[in-house]
Amino acid sequence: MSLGLSVATAPGSVAASASPLPSGPVDVLSAGSLQDLLQQQIGPAFQKASGYTLNDTSMGSDAIANGIKGGTLQGDVFISASPAVNDALEGTVNGNWVSWYGEFGSSPLVLGYNPSSRFAEALRTKPWYDVIDQPGFLIGRTDPTTDPKGVLAVTALDQAAKMHHIEALKAIASSTSNVYPETSLVGQLQAGQLDAGFFYGVEAAAADIKTVPLTGTHLAGDYTITVLNRAPHDASARAFVAFLLGGAGRKILERNGIVAITPPKLSGGSSVPKDLKGLL
Repeated sequence: MSLGLSVATAPGSVAASASPLPSGPVDVLSAGSLQDLLQQQIGPAFQKASGYTLNDTSMGSDAIANGIKGGTLQGDVFISASPAVNDALEGTVNGNWVSWYGEFGSSPLVLGYNPSSRFAEALRTKPWYDVIDQPGFLIGRTDPTTDPKGVLAVTALDQAAKMHHIEALKAIASSTSNVYPETSLVGQLQAGQLDAGFFYGVEAAAADIKTVPLTGTHLAGDYTITVLNRAPHDASARAFVAFLLGGAGRKILERNGIVAITPPKLSGGSSVPKDLKGLL
């Protein structure tokens, strides 16, 4: 004979478990200079805190805006390295993708260099503008038509050429042979294909790239964040913005060379989701 046993659990005999974290993706379209930081540091920390998984697509800010407008890119959150890029996504004529954004930090434009380069010692001891025009020097920058950092690099070169009367710097600024996609520039430098390149301090810090300041300039990338209108994953998008602008996210940003704007500078405040207004 077989016996069927039924075991009843007395009330209170099993401790109540904590409420599980939510799950699901948040698709972030970010300035390429934040790729390593988002994927290697912020993403894992955000998932641990919230339960949501970060999917990051990084490239030049202008290229992202064009992709959103053209329907080739879809995302929940847009992080730009220039406030002006958001203008291309505002209003009915531009698809009304952006109604508000917060400027949350800046990072200076610097010259990152390969320590194995034969020009490394000169870069450490001489003004940058007296080194990069030397014969055989290989320098990289991003495309100013797709990336705000490329615009700043050209500005730095033009300013130095005018200030120090170095015509060769103008040639570097106008050349297209030294232009690389933003997400591959770090790899080109680390592989020894370049002696130096123009980077934001934050991406140099995240990739452990040696840098020298661009003496004579005061150029920086200004980072903004927004939840795109019609975001497929609105809840996780708002959770990501809250994390990045909150204490834990701000510590990661500051540790990697972003000068935080506290509170973030807000544009389009009337459209900000209620649960984010306290952070903006």
